[in-house]
Amino acid sequence: MKRRKFVHLVAAGSGSALAVPLVGSPLIINNTKHSAETGTGQSGLKADLVIAGGGLGACAAALASLRNGMKVIMTEETDWLGGQISQQGVPPDEHQWIETHGGTKTYRDFRNKIRDYYFRNYPLTDTARNNKYLNPGDGSVSRLCHEPAVAAAVLDELMAPWISSGKLIILKNNKIAAADVSGDKINALETISLRTGIKQLLYAPIFIDATELGTLLPLTGTEYVTGSEAKKETGELHAAEKADPENNQSFTVCFAMDYIEGEDNTIDKPAEYEFWKNHTPPLTPPWSGKLLDLHYSTPSTLVPKELGFNPSGADTSPLLNLWNYRRIINKNNFRSGTYRSDITIVNWPQNDYMLGNIITRNESEYKLHLNRAGQLSLSFLYWLQTEAPRPDKGYGWKGLRLRKDIMGTDDGLAKFPYVRESRRIKALFTVLEEHVGKENRSIVTGVKENIKAAEFHDSVGTGYYHIDLHPSSGGNNYIDFPSLPFQIPLGSLIPQRVENLLAANKNIGTTHITNGCYRLHPVEWNIGESAGMLSAFISSKGIPPRKVREDKKLLEEFQQLIRSQGIETHWPE
Repeated sequence: MKRRKFVHLVAAGSGSALAVPLVGSPLIINNTKHSAETGTGQSGLKADLVIAGGGLGACAAALASLRNGMKVIMTEETDWLGGQISQQGVPPDEHQWIETHGGTKTYRDFRNKIRDYYFRNYPLTDTARNNKYLNPGDGSVSRLCHEPAVAAAVLDELMAPWISSGKLIILKNNKIAAADVSGDKINALETISLRTGIKQLLYAPIFIDATELGTLLPLTGTEYVTGSEAKKETGELHAAEKADPENNQSFTVCFAMDYIEGEDNTIDKPAEYEFWKNHTPPLTPPWSGKLLDLHYSTPSTLVPKELGFNPSGADTSPLLNLWNYRRIINKNNFRSGTYRSDITIVNWPQNDYMLGNIITRNESEYKLHLNRAGQLSLSFLYWLQTEAPRPDKGYGWKGLRLRKDIMGTDDGLAKFPYVRESRRIKALFTVLEEHVGKENRSIVTGVKENIKAAEFHDSVGTGYYHIDLHPSSGGNNYIDFPSLPFQIPLGSLIPQRVENLLAANKNIGTTHITNGCYRLHPVEWNIGESAGMLSAFISSKGIPPRKVREDKKLLEEFQQLIRSQGIETHWPE
């Protein structure tokens, strides 16, 4: 007889845990006898599907499963849905074809609803209102640079009818703290309110891990990988010679600011300012100099490069004006007098935190690195306000103002750190650099021109972004090189062993290298939407996820279903 284990999350940080199995039957939680089979005892909720996490993959999974007849419970650690696009403060990083293809129909609908939110609610100029492809901030990083709260509001609108009908329960400000597992199956998750401390058990036959750091993987005993793999393991051209599970991409605590000429909005000097002011990242190959500077390592070549900065938005050619890079409000798109200044998001090389990771840490180390990352961001703001070189040969821009309201927080920092890398499941299929990296693909195929990414027979989506790894906690500088328009294999969403868990975020079966192109907004949405539809499909047929991939007829039926609902499984020629 298989024995049940109840695994608690010890660390306070999302996914930053030591997994401690407690084996016994019946299950005892808070001194209350509990039957996982009947759901009696401790307060519990039941659904057809439980989704842990409230980011883009989670939201897409929820909407897909709901429209296919399921009842869903979703948890979210903050009070905003949307993950990287909202609570983390990162406007969508996308490829150049996103308006028409290379993403799912529902993702494009979501983007259009963000634009529509501005059309409905904001005093736009006539020119902006007549622009079908409105970019509220005109930031150079994206065709849709917008306020984080707008994305959260649109997602709330999308969820509202399902909540009203009783088909969807969203537990915001809740995190998953424990899991009840029997053998290869998950029976229940325990969630705890971060506001009240109240715990609830969540029951379902199917679970999706859409958390930012792969929180469910250690809790459920699901096999996973962290950090960088060795070249001998993956055969990847750009893999390290030696594996390092602690070597994860830097994470960033973003913030928003505007600029009011003539005002002194200088913040109090951060406690760690002197450290960060004098800090040179210990990287190989070397960084360009001090971190708080207007120079950085060019990602693709690592050659030191100068950046421009002028909060008036003025052209700083030939230098990139960082102010315009992730600008989310261009005041010229709105009627005169609406805004005193543009508003920009600071997610730049200077506030990437490289001195530790928040994936494999215990509670104290998680808090340490998260707090230090916040100190880095505040120190960078203070440096911009007091010491950044100006075109007039002066120093500092005192008019820079921290916009706490834009981030919806008391300290002005994002509600959650921008996470580039997660725990990754040991999947039925792992995407390697040879499948999607342009140079590596050319080597393994012998094709020199018109190189294409690998074709996956079990494709459940498409995506594209260059392979972009930011400096890492293990001391690597940028790893940045071309990829190819790729597919998302179904096998990368399914764990090798656990029967009723699916991955729907950065936790799919990629490597440290290929995560660099599968981690962006439209791909995460597609992964989540496919996971949600797979949940509904296997629920209707009473089969495990792996059966869909193993059975040719079932796979064809599933692929036909997802294509009928707007998921592209192949790139057009």
